[in-house]
Amino acid sequence: MADDSGQPLRETPAPARASRLLRLPKLWLVPTVLTGLLALLLSLLYMGGIVNPNRALHDLPIGIVNADRDEPLPGQRENLGTLITRSVIDGTSRTVDWHRLTDARARDELASGKIYGALVVPAGFTDSVAALTTEDARARPTITVLTNPGMGSFGSSLAIRITQQAAQQASLNIGKELAAAPATARAGSTERLLLADPVAVTTKVGHPIGQNTGLGLAAFYYTLLLVLAGFMGANIIGTGVDSGLGYPDTEIGPWHTRRPTVPISRTQTLLLKMAMTAGLTVLTTTLIMVATVAILGMDASHLPLLWIYSYCASLAVGLGVQAINAAFGGIGQLVAMFVFIVLGLPSSGANVPLQAVPGFYRFLSVFEPMRQLSDGVRAILFFDARADAGLTRAWLMILIGSALALLFGFAMTRYYDRRGLHRLTPQPT
Repeated sequence: MADDSGQPLRETPAPARASRLLRLPKLWLVPTVLTGLLALLLSLLYMGGIVNPNRALHDLPIGIVNADRDEPLPGQRENLGTLITRSVIDGTSRTVDWHRLTDARARDELASGKIYGALVVPAGFTDSVAALTTEDARARPTITVLTNPGMGSFGSSLAIRITQQAAQQASLNIGKELAAAPATARAGSTERLLLADPVAVTTKVGHPIGQNTGLGLAAFYYTLLLVLAGFMGANIIGTGVDSGLGYPDTEIGPWHTRRPTVPISRTQTLLLKMAMTAGLTVLTTTLIMVATVAILGMDASHLPLLWIYSYCASLAVGLGVQAINAAFGGIGQLVAMFVFIVLGLPSSGANVPLQAVPGFYRFLSVFEPMRQLSDGVRAILFFDARADAGLTRAWLMILIGSALALLFGFAMTRYYDRRGLHRLTPQPT
């Protein structure tokens, strides 16, 4: 067949059928490899960090306080408080980093998030134990375990378990000492039973936090919100800008739109996306705070500081995502997801202490954004926004991360522009 000018007409190809395309091996190859690798990496990274925290536990910071100033028992060169603290430290040398502290210093380190808990031997402890061998014995002496719920429920529970076990073992050791003492020979069966395990262990909150804080996990989930808001917001902005400039087609359900392509360099496109990210992040961080603090009633002090910090943290993530997308193109979203979420979650230290994860995750925590941001959120929410609670380091890492995003993103786009690697040839309107 021919048209009016005599030119042969081109036949419209028949629409492809899914049943036929499914038999093409090349169509399966890339999705199969990528989805398989993604599932494998996600499983290894996420489950690898929490499969056996006890095996990975190393140098968990816990305070130990010896306020006992009594004279030693007969036949001993040191009082029981000194003997207990030494035996506790020697008995858990690998798993715990014991901080020898005064009571005031222990309270300060609990309030700044430097330790996960503390074991306190009170004043008068030796004399109260010695009294158990006399007729004046009334109650068991007490060793106190102080908790720090602001460090997260898992980390705090680890510290409680370790300190309670150490205190109970110390009580049994003291019982053996008392059993060998001459004064014990005159004790009755009831007194001997008491002397076999003479010390009571009590648990108290060393640094309290609010009731509406998710048992200390609010900092982790709030940080995750900031990262997700920055990540998703940057991708939405990137897609919207590209569609508005006419580079990809826009499809919403059955509706398809193709805008005229705007001639613009990669560098100017990135500048536009980053400027919009800086503007729209104000909205997202404000809505996050309204939802979590006002609507859900999360306990949060220092609200102005929390808002400013939230904006800067989410903006740093958004700038990083825009830079990665500009550098890697179509796979940029996948790369950014690994950088900010997949590798960030298990190395954040906000849900599982870094001292209880394998060394690979501790290495990631040095530079992974989520760890840096969670320290600052936790300091603001739980530790009175103290600089030494991790807030100073968090601000510094936000500044460094933002600067690296700008340098990397614009360096790559300028390189592409100089090489003439334009995204698309502008098409006529």
